[in-house]
Amino acid sequence: MRNDKYKYLSNRFLIVGSAGIVLIICMLILLCAASLSTDGAFLGWAAVCMAVFALLLWISVVWIIKPYRRMEQSTRLFLEGYTTNNLSGIDETYLTPSSRFMEERLQRMLDSSELLKLNKRQAQYLALQNQINPHFLYNTLESIRSEALIAGLTSVSDMTEALAAFFRYTISKVENLVSVEEELQNCETYFKIQRYRFGERVQLIIECDSEEKEEIYRCRLPKLTMQPILENSIIHGTECKIGVGHLKIRLEKTGRRLLIRISDDGVGMDGKALADMNERLQKSARIMSNQESETKGGIALINVNNRIHLLFGEEYGLHVFSMPGVGTDVEISLPVVTSDRADMTYNVE
Repeated sequence: MRNDKYKYLSNRFLIVGSAGIVLIICMLILLCAASLSTDGAFLGWAAVCMAVFALLLWISVVWIIKPYRRMEQSTRLFLEGYTTNNLSGIDETYLTPSSRFMEERLQRMLDSSELLKLNKRQAQYLALQNQINPHFLYNTLESIRSEALIAGLTSVSDMTEALAAFFRYTISKVENLVSVEEELQNCETYFKIQRYRFGERVQLIIECDSEEKEEIYRCRLPKLTMQPILENSIIHGTECKIGVGHLKIRLEKTGRRLLIRISDDGVGMDGKALADMNERLQKSARIMSNQESETKGGIALINVNNRIHLLFGEEYGLHVFSMPGVGTDVEISLPVVTSDRADMTYNVE
């Protein structure tokens, strides 16, 4: 604890400032002595004082100014979206004991597990509060489906049934994690609805190693991880393309990671747009989409990426690969999770 006092810039400034004041007093005394004496010893003492003054300047730069600038840089990076965990350890200096207490309190407030618990409680509360709404929706869709069957409109009946299944998965299931199999079934339901709009203009392929399929399908991931990206691929990729658009979902397990790649052969994006998107995806999950980012698009990808960061940490998430006129690949990196309990049991192999 004795050395902790030197971590505060306020204490360092006080020490250096006090030494500077003592030095100035000594120089004034020497000036007074020099004015009363003709002895040449004054020059030697003056040289010593100048050397001490230069040393104080060097200490001020290394001990105060540089740490302060590093603190400013850390604060700027934090405001741009990087987490305090990523920035801690850059320089263990603080302005004052109060600022240190505030930073430690902020880190505890922004702890992922705490945020996750709060979000889970909020989701459960909203689910209970709005419990009547899904039942009303499902009953209405079932009524429409029944009327369509009576009228012989099979396509309308099938579309309504698919829409009801999609909403049931999206609205009713409030769990944080679902199985890969459930998420893929929801993607197929969503794609079935889109086929009524686009017909044969869109094709979907799901690829997975047959030997690892059963194990991969049991893995857990955040609900609505793949479907928003699949929707993004249709809207921004294949819909803008002339001819048939091909969509592919490729799943594989590499050690402790589950890799999901959603690809399209649509219009793609240029280098600047791609770099901007990946830069935004690297930002922290704690900086939610503001008005500026909403105007730039890519909200579905950022939303999925933020939820992955919140649940598993910033070493996982999304990365986009794209070429104009060739298509776009979105790679999702997740830990191999085999349980949806609060402690997140990882399958380490």
